[in-house]
Order: sequence, then C-alpha cells, then structure tokens
Amino acid sequence: MDLLVDGFRQAVLLIVTRDPEVAGITLLTLRVSGTATLFALALGLPVGLALGLRQFPGRNLLLGLVNTGMGLPPVVVGLFVALLLWRTGPLGSLGLMYSPPAMILAQFVIAFPIIAGLTAAAMQQLDPRIRLQSLALGASGSQALWTMLGEARLPLLAAVMAGFGGALSEVGAVMIVGGNLKGLTRVLTTATVMEVRMGRFETAIALGLILLGLSFAVNLLLTMLQQGGTGRWSLRPLQ
Repeated sequence: MDLLVDGFRQAVLLIVTRDPEVAGITLLTLRVSGTATLFALALGLPVGLALGLRQFPGRNLLLGLVNTGMGLPPVVVGLFVALLLWRTGPLGSLGLMYSPPAMILAQFVIAFPIIAGLTAAAMQQLDPRIRLQSLALGASGSQALWTMLGEARLPLLAAVMAGFGGALSEVGAVMIVGGNLKGLTRVLTTATVMEVRMGRFETAIALGLILLGLSFAVNLLLTMLQQGGTGRWSLRPLQ
C-alpha cells in the first residue's frame, strides 16, 4: 500500500514539476502511438470496409488473416520488424533500427489488424437495407457509404480506441526495435519495465499512472466523440 501511495505522490510531483525527462518520454509515447494509430486507421478503415461490404475470391482467407493478426504476439511483431530493418535485412539501408520510425512501424503492425478486423465486423452487422434505402432515396454510391459509416460510427470509433490501446500498451515489440534508448526511443511502457528491473518501484508506479492517465484522456476524448450527436446521420427507421 505504501508503494502505491508513494508512487502516486511521485507521479503528481513529476507532473507538477514538469520533469523534462518524463515530459519527453510522455510526448514521444503520444507521438509514436498516435502516428501508428493514424497510419493503421488510414489503411485499416478501407481494408475493413472492403472485407465487410464486398464479396470477392479469397475474402474469407483475408478475413482469417486479419482476425489472426488481431492476436499477434507483440514479440513476434518486434522480431519481424527487426528482421526487416536490420542492417542485412530488406530495409536495412534505411537505417531505421533503434529509432522512433521503427517503433511506429511495429505499433502500426499491431494496430492495423485490430482496426481492420473490428471495422469489417461492424460493417457486416449493419442491416443491408440501409444501403438499398439510401440508393432508393437518390443517394450516390459514396453518399450511401457515408450513411453506412454514420450508422456504424459507434463500433468504428471503438475500433480506433482498441487500435490505439493496443499500440499504446505495447512493450515487447518497441523494446526490440527501439532499444529503450534514453532521450531517443524510451517510451512510458519501456521506461516502466526498466524501473521495475532496477527495483525503483515508486518511479515505475508513477510512470504507470501517467500512462494510464494518458490512455484515459485520449479514450475519453474519443468516447465523447463516439457518444455525441447520436442519431445525427441516422436514416428513418426501416419498416
């Protein structure tokens, strides 16, 4: 109990005093995870829409691969990305190993199947009459798609939150490809692991509380967006 109290006090102290090292770690954490989530959203949303709304040869195989990717072990992702970026690997000439871009790539690989898979599931659960009704009312194909996105906005934003959470909480992959280098690739998760290994539990608890606070703040913002304006894009109830 004393450890938790001391950890909470230290977390407050680190925040109030604007500790430059902790501030840098927090900002890098937000930048890496946020960028990875944005990239995963940019690719995962259209892939999920295609898998959820279209029928084509190999669709079930792709759905199976995406669903499998949702449970990929992070250390395997880290190993795969490290093999790509290692100096003898296919992308070794880019010199990205042990850098923030390498960490972004690893977190992207983790977040992409989560967003794509949950997007596909959200679109498959929609009533197919929504699109038909939109087209019957004179909507174009893109307008009908927009209407369907509006109907599925709650699970779609949940997919974004799940993807961001998966990226933010990742340890193994970013430890492998980032190296936890002070001032360069150290993020809240890897810094917490390091503090625990060194026996500095109060600092580890403080970093963990900051990580939880960051996660809560971002997800609260997304939840407010998710729950706000319910029914704004909804069609009339189908008979």
